[in-house]
Amino acid sequence: MQNLRSHYLQELNKSHIGQKVNLSGWVHRRRDHGGLIFIDLRDRFGLTQLVFDPEKNEAAHTLASSLRSEWVIQISGEVIPRKEGMINPNLKTGEIEIDVESLNVLSASKTPPFSICDETTTTNEDLRLRYRYLDMRRGKITDNLVLRHKVMQKIRNFFSDENFIEVTTPVLGKSTPEGARDYLVPSRVYPGNFFALPQSPQIFKQLLMLGGLDRYFQIAQCFRDEDIRSDRQPEFTQLDLEMSFGNPEYLQGLIEKFLKELLKETINVSISGSFKRLSYKDCLERYGSDKPDLRFDMQLVRIDDIAKDSNFTVFKEKVENGGCVKAICVKGGSDISRKEIDRYTAFVAPFGVKGLGYMKMTDGKLTSTITKFFSEEQLLEIAKRNNAQDGDLIFFAAAEEKVVNQALDHLRRLLAKERNLIKEDQYEFLWVTDFPLFEWDFETNRPCAVHHLFTAPHPDDTSKLESNPLEVRSVAYDIVLNGYEIGGGSQRIHNQELQEKIFNLLKLSKDDIENRFGFFNEALKYGCPPHLGIAFGIDRIIMILAKTENIRDVIAFPKTQKASDLMMHCPSNVDPSQLKDLDITTSPTEIHWNT
Repeated sequence: MQNLRSHYLQELNKSHIGQKVNLSGWVHRRRDHGGLIFIDLRDRFGLTQLVFDPEKNEAAHTLASSLRSEWVIQISGEVIPRKEGMINPNLKTGEIEIDVESLNVLSASKTPPFSICDETTTTNEDLRLRYRYLDMRRGKITDNLVLRHKVMQKIRNFFSDENFIEVTTPVLGKSTPEGARDYLVPSRVYPGNFFALPQSPQIFKQLLMLGGLDRYFQIAQCFRDEDIRSDRQPEFTQLDLEMSFGNPEYLQGLIEKFLKELLKETINVSISGSFKRLSYKDCLERYGSDKPDLRFDMQLVRIDDIAKDSNFTVFKEKVENGGCVKAICVKGGSDISRKEIDRYTAFVAPFGVKGLGYMKMTDGKLTSTITKFFSEEQLLEIAKRNNAQDGDLIFFAAAEEKVVNQALDHLRRLLAKERNLIKEDQYEFLWVTDFPLFEWDFETNRPCAVHHLFTAPHPDDTSKLESNPLEVRSVAYDIVLNGYEIGGGSQRIHNQELQEKIFNLLKLSKDDIENRFGFFNEALKYGCPPHLGIAFGIDRIIMILAKTENIRDVIAFPKTQKASDLMMHCPSNVDPSQLKDLDITTSPTEIHWNT
C-alpha cells in the first residue's frame, strides 16, 4: 500500500527539486488558470502548491476540476521550480510546486459554515465553537495548542529536574464547600451520596507532604461551578506544586527561574532581574486592585485630606461619611474631549461611582468647573501629588473605598488600552504578599478565609488571632502577570492545634470539622512537615503568551460564557434508566440548541 505522505507540507524547498513525493492534506484554495489548475494543499505545518496540467495527466486534471474547499486528498508528483515571477516569498515552500502525476480523493466535504482559508474574516464565536474542529483548521487555535504543548513540556522537564515528583490525585473526591460551588457526581453504589470534582488538589497535595514525598507537582484538571468571564472556564488546567521544609523566598525564587525560562523557550522573551513585590495593602492603595497591570504607571492618588478641607460638597461629604477620594493623572490627557469624559463617566457608573470629577493642567494651573471650590494651595498640592504637567488631565472618583478602587482600576486599564500605553511585547511580573488571613462574610455574619482554611497566619500576627482576627496577615502570595493573577499559594498550617484554632475562629462546629475535614485533621496528628506550595492557572498563562484576551482561544474544546458545549450539545438530559440507577428524580430544563 502506498505511503499517504512522504513529507509535511512546509518541508519542501529547492533542494527537493526532481524528487518524487507523496503529499496529503486539505484543499485550501483552488484556482483555474486557462487549462492549468492550481491547488494550495494544507496540513498543520503549512501549504504547498500543486499544479495539474491536462497535457501531462488528463485524468488527474479532470478530477482536480471537481475539487472543492476542505476536501481531503492525496497526491503523488514531482517537485519542480516555480516559473520566473511566480515565486511567493511569504511562503516557506514558495520557490517550488508539485507537478501532480496522480490524485486520490480521500474524503469530500460539505461547504463549511465559515471561511477556513481566510482567518481574517470575522465569524460569530458561537458558530466557531459549534464547529470547533473546523475553527482549528484556520490556524490560530492550532498554533495556540502547539504553544500549550510547549508549556506543558517545559513544566514537566523543569520541575522533574528540580526533584519534584509528578503525582496524579483523584478526580472523584469529597465536597468541602468553600469559595466556588462544587460540581457534584452522584454515587450509584451509595444512593443519595455524592462525589465532588476537585476545585484544586489542595488537601491531596498536603497529604502527599505528610506522606513524605517532599516535592510534588501535577498538571491537574480542576472544576468550579462559578460565573464565567473571558479569563475563566468551569473546567481548567492547573499547575499544582507543593514542597516540604522550604520557605516562601526559596519557592518564589524557584518560580521566577521557571517563568523566565518558560518565556524564553516558548516566545523568546528575556526577563531580567527579580520580580517586583508589593503588599496586598499597597496594591489596593496605589492601583485599586490586587492584580495590577504594571506595564504602565498611572497610579491612584488619595486626596481625602484635601477633599475634607475643600468647599466641594460632593467630595467633602463622601470623606465625612467614611468614603474616600482618589485621583489618577492621564499624561497628555488634556486632549480628552468633554464627550469622551462623559463616556468615561458612564463607564465607571456600573461600579457605583456616580460621577467623575476632572481637572486639566494648562500653563502651570489646574482648570475645570470644580477648581473654584479649592484654594490655590490645595490645587498646587493636588498637582504635586499627581505629578501633573502641562497637557495632563486628572480624574477624580469619590465613593466608598472599595467602589473607588474598583472603578478607577477598570478606568485605568481602559485608558491605557485606548491611549496605547502598553508595549505589545512587555511582560511585567509582580509578587503580591501579606494578604489578610480573614475577611468578613456579611451573608453568614462571620469571618471567612481569604485564600483557604489551611493558610498559615503570619508569625508576627498570631497574637491577634483571637483578639482581632481581621487584622491578621497570612503567609500567602499571588503572582500577577500583565494585570492577570496567574498563580497563588501560601505556607500551610502544619500544626494540628493551630489548625483547630483556625476552624474555631471560622465558627465551624465540631460536626462540620469532622464531616468536612476529619480525615485531614487526623492526618495532622502524625508528624506533619512544614510545607508550602503554589498553583498556576495554565490556561491563563498560555492566554497571555498567545496574546489573546479570551481564554477559550487556548483550550481545545472550551465551554461558552454560559458554561455549555455548543458542539456536543451539553449539558443534556440523560436516559431515565440512568437516573433510576442513581435513585434521582429531576424536572429537566429543555435546552434549545441552535441548528
